[in-house]
Amino acid sequence: MTDQSDLLARARAWAADDPDATTRAEVEALVTAVAADPDGDAAADLADRFDGTLEFGTAGLRGALGGGPNRMNRVVVIRAAAGLAAYLKDNGAGPEDAVVIGYDARYSSDVFAEDTAAVMRGAGLRALVLPRPLPTPVLAYAIRKLGCVAGVMVTASHNPPQDNGYKVYLGDGSQIVPPADAGIAERIAAVGAVADVPRGEGWDVLGDDLLESYLADTAELVAPGGPRDITTVYTPLHGVGGESVGLVLERAGFPAPHVTTAQAEPDPDFPTVAFPNPEEPGAMDLAMELAAEVGADLVVANDPDADRCAVAVPGPHGWRMLRGDEVGALLADFLLRRGTEGVYAASIVSSSLLGVLADAHGQPHAETLTGFKWIARVDGIAFGYEEALGYCVAPALVRDKDGVSALLRVVELAAELKAEGRTLVDRLDDIAREHGLFATDQLSVRVTDLAQIKDAMARLRTTPPSSLGGLTVEQVDDLAAGSADLPPTDGLRYRLAERARVIVRPSGTEPKIKAYLEVVVPVDSDDDGGVDAARIAAAGRLDAIRADLAAAAGL
Repeated sequence: MTDQSDLLARARAWAADDPDATTRAEVEALVTAVAADPDGDAAADLADRFDGTLEFGTAGLRGALGGGPNRMNRVVVIRAAAGLAAYLKDNGAGPEDAVVIGYDARYSSDVFAEDTAAVMRGAGLRALVLPRPLPTPVLAYAIRKLGCVAGVMVTASHNPPQDNGYKVYLGDGSQIVPPADAGIAERIAAVGAVADVPRGEGWDVLGDDLLESYLADTAELVAPGGPRDITTVYTPLHGVGGESVGLVLERAGFPAPHVTTAQAEPDPDFPTVAFPNPEEPGAMDLAMELAAEVGADLVVANDPDADRCAVAVPGPHGWRMLRGDEVGALLADFLLRRGTEGVYAASIVSSSLLGVLADAHGQPHAETLTGFKWIARVDGIAFGYEEALGYCVAPALVRDKDGVSALLRVVELAAELKAEGRTLVDRLDDIAREHGLFATDQLSVRVTDLAQIKDAMARLRTTPPSSLGGLTVEQVDDLAAGSADLPPTDGLRYRLAERARVIVRPSGTEPKIKAYLEVVVPVDSDDDGGVDAARIAAAGRLDAIRADLAAAAGL
């Protein structure tokens, strides 16, 4: 059998097993087109759809919607749910144990959630489904609140509109890590025909009491009697955060935010943004325009599943986004000054300022691999963050990043500072004067060919740079080897002179290679000019490091 005839046979078999009429017809149409014209565009499309399967790992599943095993669809989801159910049962789950399932407003999210519930019921487990599209942190909260053995969130977070995904949590409320991911993947691989996967009925659709509990617990984070005078602009970026954010701000006593009308309601097409990611250029433009119109003190935003929080502030040259590291420092400093005790944790690609702040307050700190699946598992965690706008400000409630509670704490801090005639930027300047200016930036390159990422990493490993931005590379750590503190991961860390640092890694969720840059510049005077001069010096150093690194990686 030729390669193409084998492909056609696999595609016909897949279509015959597909319970979804749309994706079945999609694959059948491609099969017909390839049979008629073996060299046409349809052949490459079909081959890509059947070039392996979406890989289930610590990020669960994520990919473009469509027919075929290398896409997100009902076949892939049913198999994933069956593998998860088998893993849970093999680890002691029984008929009284429940899996809670949430979903966002992307295309097919509700369908994938129902399929998951049906598979759990067919496996003899209880299934609880959130009542409507809700933020990912509500799902993470529900796992422990309801005493579930696992949770599933159907979301692709901030990915492009054509994508969807499948995040898995275990009973501790944290996302899966090894070896659970491999154990689930093995059982997915053992699933036979989808038609033979038992599917049952009788799952429970939860009421609003679960959401009310989450909102009440979150609102109670705010200190009673504190300042509440703050004018905010908020955008959910066409996602599911709007309802929860509006209600939690109201319950905590803050004025209702001005909401960007064009982005207020969930819309799986995300029509006003190129990418529904608040980090991407242009994503926050509408919110900043509204902030200028209403004279806001602050702009806050969530990504589409509301597990991340973005913040923008007014400045002399208009509104600007705060970096994730800046928001992380502000939140950590806020909690430390409030006397919140415990471990302050951040990923290795986040600013080292967190450790300096924790040390200054006599609190321990920890460094983990990227992702909240690692951060949230730090024993004794009081606060965790990663530079990609993810913050865990209330680990007793949500053992994951939570864009709703983080947004609330940012608004609370901004209101306190406003009452003193000060701003978030003023507080950042205070921190810089006390500890030095820790400035971070990124080199992020999106690729169309994943081989470019492998080539760049190989080039950096075989011929590492001896200096970057005029600073000597004093140490190179290949993170693939692992260490006593960190499991192995594909990444390189360069420790430079003058406390500068660079980490390079492939993105875990997007076709990107990312480099995370940090420099530390002393602040020479206590006035505003000292901080401003340090910022200018830091920007120059970061630009020079970025240019040298791009050349060294061949990017």
